[in-house]
Amino acid sequence: MISKNVCVIGCGYVGLVTGACLAEIGHRVICVDNDPQKIAMLREGRLPIYEPGLDLLVERNVKDGRLSFASDIATGMQDVEVVFIAVGTPPRDDGSADLSFVEMVAREIAQNLKTYTVIAEKSTVPVETGEQVERAINRYNRSMAPFDVVSNPEFLREGTAVHDFLHPDRIVVGVKSARAEQVMRDLYAPIEARILVTDLRSAELIKHAANSFLATKISFINAVSQICDRVGADITLVAEGMGLDPRIGRSFLQAGIGFGGFCLPKDVEAFLYISRKVGYEFDLLRVVKEINEAQRACFLKKIEEALWILKDKTIAVLGIAFKPNTDDIRFAPAIDVIRHLQKQGARIRAYDPVAMSRAQGCLEGPEGSICFCPDPYEAAEGADCLALLTEWPQFRELDFGRIKKSMTHPIIVDGRNMLDPKAMLELDFEYHSMGR
Repeated sequence: MISKNVCVIGCGYVGLVTGACLAEIGHRVICVDNDPQKIAMLREGRLPIYEPGLDLLVERNVKDGRLSFASDIATGMQDVEVVFIAVGTPPRDDGSADLSFVEMVAREIAQNLKTYTVIAEKSTVPVETGEQVERAINRYNRSMAPFDVVSNPEFLREGTAVHDFLHPDRIVVGVKSARAEQVMRDLYAPIEARILVTDLRSAELIKHAANSFLATKISFINAVSQICDRVGADITLVAEGMGLDPRIGRSFLQAGIGFGGFCLPKDVEAFLYISRKVGYEFDLLRVVKEINEAQRACFLKKIEEALWILKDKTIAVLGIAFKPNTDDIRFAPAIDVIRHLQKQGARIRAYDPVAMSRAQGCLEGPEGSICFCPDPYEAAEGADCLALLTEWPQFRELDFGRIKKSMTHPIIVDGRNMLDPKAMLELDFEYHSMGR
């Protein structure tokens, strides 16, 4: 392989995984972030995010001298050949992506260009952003150093991001020149995966199209779960039967309280906005969003029907992160559910294996309305209902006999269809799930 000097701008979920994994395959990487506290943490060997396996990767590559950290782009861009833009693109109220961080970084990159450099979009951005980045760099590129902008969308799943980067099913690279294509092929040469080379705009569209399709698949099975609830069928068996068809596949056919996280909701909104902007009403995605929101309402209705009055009831919440194996609570369904329960006057006793500290920073309410517990058993103590909101695998192994004895009323509302209904009924729980 040809070892390259790489700068990754942004030390969030995408940037830090990208930087650590590129170092792992032999490149010399410097990760840059304008948050001095985050850089200080990384230099001390502490990670600002939870991602399985990432801590060991960072530690090993820092020790071996392939990975370092800086708080300014000027330092990060010294003698680099490839610069990744991995900054946030948060949604605006109208669904469009806020690209102000991308523009600001593009300007600083331009001011620090010295020799030919490939600037790779790693952040999820709307189609035509590459041309805007190129225009901004040309505007501030006083040294007139040559460069190419490429699109290299990420397909990392939080919780398995390290594996996803090192063992991808495909690598997408959108380019405008053969020179940039070769640089990116050299960069990824140690990874065994198909490299799909496209034009810039197609690469940008692939990410939004892929995530929107996955969201559509989730909303479809959730809509079917509503039918199952009404006719007494079992959505898990229906999904299994569908998934055995290789044209459909089993993944993303898990009914529940809907998708969350920072990718799927944001990308559906952004793709809807992009479609309207170019004159196409993507009604399918509008309904996907509506079904997703309806699932949370359906889950809350099940709790209300089980308890009748929520005011002054104690509800144990297991799981706050939007999915297992991450501490990410951005757009997590559990956050919406907890806030709704609080508004109805319920008291919350919550537990999550890794997302507690982040949840404490965003979940407030009247004094005494929420208590963060050190383990699931303490969360269930004295509860009128247990709400299961994140499918952490360890929740399946809990001693539900012990939990039943500690609850005021043995009611479980399983928003992720994790538990065996028959086993719960044998323990004399009143058990409710989604579409079973």
